[in-house]
Amino acid sequence: MVTIVPLRTNQEKEGKAYVHWKAWQEAYVNLLPATFLEAHSLDQCRKLAVEFPQNTFVAKMGDTVVGFVCCAASQQEDLENAGEIYAIYVLEEYYGQQIGYRMMQFALKALQDFSQVALWVVEGNERAIRFYERIGFRFDGASKRVCPDQEILEKRMIYGQ
Repeated sequence: MVTIVPLRTNQEKEGKAYVHWKAWQEAYVNLLPATFLEAHSLDQCRKLAVEFPQNTFVAKMGDTVVGFVCCAASQQEDLENAGEIYAIYVLEEYYGQQIGYRMMQFALKALQDFSQVALWVVEGNERAIRFYERIGFRFDGASKRVCPDQEILEKRMIYGQ
């Protein structure tokens, strides 16, 4: 059974870091340049987990972290009264077990006081796009580059309003 809890312990931070790193390798291998993925190291993910644990929740099966979600108020200036899902990842070996869906429902409940919820998805990440659309997210036309020297885009999706 999966439980979703705030990121607190060192073991959870290590697990979140591993999921962050591994899920990037799995999800973006055919979407982002290898050099970009290589720069997203496990050590960098550990540093993020330790320095920025707030607003992060981990999905655990027993003591094993299998996914995580980060959500909070949106910092996007063109959105009013918006929450944002900054990251949501599940290890590939746990796909199809409703873990992502449960984390998304958890995040939407945490953000229920906002009139809309935003997230960004890498263009071409069809699995993620289908998942978000099934939940009710829709593209709003906003986009930005993943990294300044690449043509790869992230597109914004909105839930609500």
